Amino acid sequence: MEHPSPHVCLTCAGCCRGVRRQTSTQLGEVPLHGSRGIVLGHKISEKGIELDRAKVDVMLQLPVPKTVKDIRSFLGHAGFYRRFIKDFSKIARPLTRLLCKETDFEFDEECHKSWTLLKDALVSAPIVQAPNWDHPFEIMCDASDYAVGAVLGQKIDKKLNVIYYASKTMDDAQCKYATTEKELLAIVFAFEKFRSYIVGSKVIVHTDHAALRHIFAKKDTKPRLLRWILLLQEFDIEVVDKKGVENGVADHLCRMRVEDMIPINDSMPEEQLMAIMILKESFDEKVRLEEVKALRDENLPWYADIVNFMVSGEVPSSFDAYKRKKFFKDARHYYWDEPYLYKRGPDSIYRRCIAEEDVQGVLEHCHGSAYGGHFATFKTATKVLQSGLWWPTLFKDAASFITKCDPCQRKGSITKRDEMPLNPILEVEIFDVWGIDFMGPFKPASNGHNYILVAVDYVSKWIEAIPCPACDAKVVIKLFRTIIFPRYGIPRVVISDGGSHFINKVFEKLMKSYGVKHKVATPYHPQTSGQVEVSNRQIKVILEKTVSFTRKDWSTRLDEALWAYRTAYKTPIGRSPFNLLYGKDCHLPVEVEYKALWAVKMLNFDIKAAQERRLMNLFELEEIRMNAYENSLIYKLRTKAAHDKLIRLKDFKAGDSVLLYNSKLRLFPGKLRSKWAGPFKIHEVLPYGSLTLLNQEGKEFTVNGHRCKPYLGMTPTEEIITPLQDPTPA
Repeated sequence: MEHPSPHVCLTCAGCCRGVRRQTSTQLGEVPLHGSRGIVLGHKISEKGIELDRAKVDVMLQLPVPKTVKDIRSFLGHAGFYRRFIKDFSKIARPLTRLLCKETDFEFDEECHKSWTLLKDALVSAPIVQAPNWDHPFEIMCDASDYAVGAVLGQKIDKKLNVIYYASKTMDDAQCKYATTEKELLAIVFAFEKFRSYIVGSKVIVHTDHAALRHIFAKKDTKPRLLRWILLLQEFDIEVVDKKGVENGVADHLCRMRVEDMIPINDSMPEEQLMAIMILKESFDEKVRLEEVKALRDENLPWYADIVNFMVSGEVPSSFDAYKRKKFFKDARHYYWDEPYLYKRGPDSIYRRCIAEEDVQGVLEHCHGSAYGGHFATFKTATKVLQSGLWWPTLFKDAASFITKCDPCQRKGSITKRDEMPLNPILEVEIFDVWGIDFMGPFKPASNGHNYILVAVDYVSKWIEAIPCPACDAKVVIKLFRTIIFPRYGIPRVVISDGGSHFINKVFEKLMKSYGVKHKVATPYHPQTSGQVEVSNRQIKVILEKTVSFTRKDWSTRLDEALWAYRTAYKTPIGRSPFNLLYGKDCHLPVEVEYKALWAVKMLNFDIKAAQERRLMNLFELEEIRMNAYENSLIYKLRTKAAHDKLIRLKDFKAGDSVLLYNSKLRLFPGKLRSKWAGPFKIHEVLPYGSLTLLNQEGKEFTVNGHRCKPYLGMTPTEEIITPLQDPTPA
C-alpha cells in the first residue's frame, strides 16, 4: 500500500487540536514522496521543518534607515530580543553611536554591516520558532498615522519567541480614522492575518492604547467599532495594556510602508453570504433589464405603430389620452398597401414612407449623385419629394447631410463673418512696441526707390518711414541703427510679418544683442500687425493726392506726408501723435501767415516766460498721456464689441479636423478649383485665435483661426450604384 503525500497527511492531521499537537513531534515519521509543502506556516521537505520566508517577508524588505528616528525604532525592535542575540551590544555599537547628541548622521559601511547582522538575527532561530499549541499565543500590535503592524509569538520559559511578522499600509479612508479606531483596526488585521494559528487557542493582545481594554464592554460606541468587536467575539482574547516604550517591536512594524492590493478584511461571514445573495439578485435584474432593452431597441421603423394600427387596429398601450388623439388624427393620412406604407401630402399626392436605415441612401442619390447637383437644403428636399418619397424629419436630415458633404464643405470663400474675436494690443509706455512693414513696390520708381519701410509706435501712433530700392534685411537694420535706436531708445517688442527680410539671422542677431523680443504674425493674417497696416494705408492715401502727374516724385513727398500724418488728429488717443509725444501742438506755417494768437502774442523771445510755459507743459504731459491711454482703451473696447457682434463664433478643440483656406488662390485663382485644403488635425489651440495644425507628414504649422473651418468628416462618395432588387418591405 502506497503512502499518502505529505500534504494530505499533514493537512488532515491539522484538522483538530489534538492532532495539531502531535504534528510537531511526529513529522519525522511521515513518509515524504513530494519535493516540499507548506503546513501551518512552515515549509516541510526532505530536510525536515524549515521557516517559511513569507512569515518574515516584512522584515526581509526592511528599508535601510535614513534618519536617527529610523535607527531608534529599529534598535527598539532588536533590543526586545537581545537575550537571543549573542554580543548584541557589540554588534549594535556602530548604530548606537548615531544616537548620540551633536553627532552627524553618516550611515557608513560599518553601520550597514551591523544593521544587516541584526536584521538577519531577527528572522532566524532562536527568535523565529514553530508554534506550540500547548502554550497561549501573544500578539503585539500597534498603529501609526499610515500603517499597522503586528507580531505573533509565544512565551516559553519566560522568553518570547516570534512566529510571524506582519505589517500593512492603510488606505486613504483608514488614514482618517480616529486613534482608537486605528488601534482596534490593528487588532482586527492581526487576527485576520494569524487566524490559522489562533483559532481555538487563548490569545493575549499587547497594546499601548489603554482604552481598548474597556471598549469590549461598551455598548454605545461607534457602529464601526461595534462591528469589529462582534468580529472578534469568536476568539478567546485577553487585552493587556503595555507601555509604548515596551511595545517597540509592533511600533517599528507599524511605521513601515507595505503596499498590498488586498484590503484588510473586516466583514462578517454572514455579510459575505448576504452579499452573494444580493449579487445574484442584481445579476438577475441586469439580465431582465437587458432583455427589456433588447426588445425596446429592436430595429423597428418609425411607422411601426401606424402599420400595426392599420392592420390589426391595435394602439400602443403606453399612449395617454393626448397621444391617442393625435395618433388617430395622423393615421387618417396614411394608406397601407402591403408591404409599403404611403402618406398623402398637402398636394394630395401619395408618397412612400422611408425607414431610418434608408434615409442616408436616399439623400446620397438626391444630393451627391450625378443627377443630384449638390444643391442646398430646400432643393435637395424638394427632389426627394418629387421622387415620391417622404419621412417626418426630411428637411432636418437633409440639412444635416449637406453640412457633412465633403465637396460642399470645400466650396465657398472666407468673409468678415469668419474672423476670430478681436484681440486689441493695448500698451502703456510710448516707444515700447513698434510695428514694421514694407509698402510697395511702387511703379514707377522714384530716384531709384521702389519700396517704403514703415515703423509705427503702438501707443503714440508716431510713424517713421524711409524709401528704399529693395525690401531686404539691410534696409531694416539701417532703420533701427540710424533712427529707432538713437532717437527713441531700445524697444521692448517689435512686431512684423513672416517675410524673409524680417526673418533672417542678421536681424535676429541684432534684436538679440539689444534684448528686443521679435514677434511674428501668423501667415496670411495681416490683422495681427493691424496698426502698421492702417498707417501704411493712410500714408498711401496722402501720397496719392500729393504726387505729381508722373508719380515719380513720391520719395521726395514722403517727408511731407509724414509731417501731415504726425500732426493729424487720431481718434484712439484723442489728439495728434506730435502732441502726445512733445506735450504741445506743432506750430504750422499757417499760424504765422494768418497771425494766430501764438504768433501775435507769444512770439516775443521772452526766455523767462517761455521757460515757465514749457515747464507747465512738461507737468501736463504725464496727464495728457494718461488720458490718451484711457481714450485708447475705451476706443478699442468699443471696436471689439462692434466687431465681435458681426462674426460667426467658432469653437475649436484639440483633436478636431478642420479645412484650411488657401490664401494663395486669391492671387492665382483656378477655374473649378477648390480653395480649401485638408482636412488637418488640430494639435493645439493657442491664445488669441491661433491654431497649431498637423499636416500629412505629422509636422506642425501655425495658422489663424480665420482661415479654418470645422470639417465634419463625411467621406466623399465616388459613385452611387442604384440597386435593382426590391426595397426592404415594411
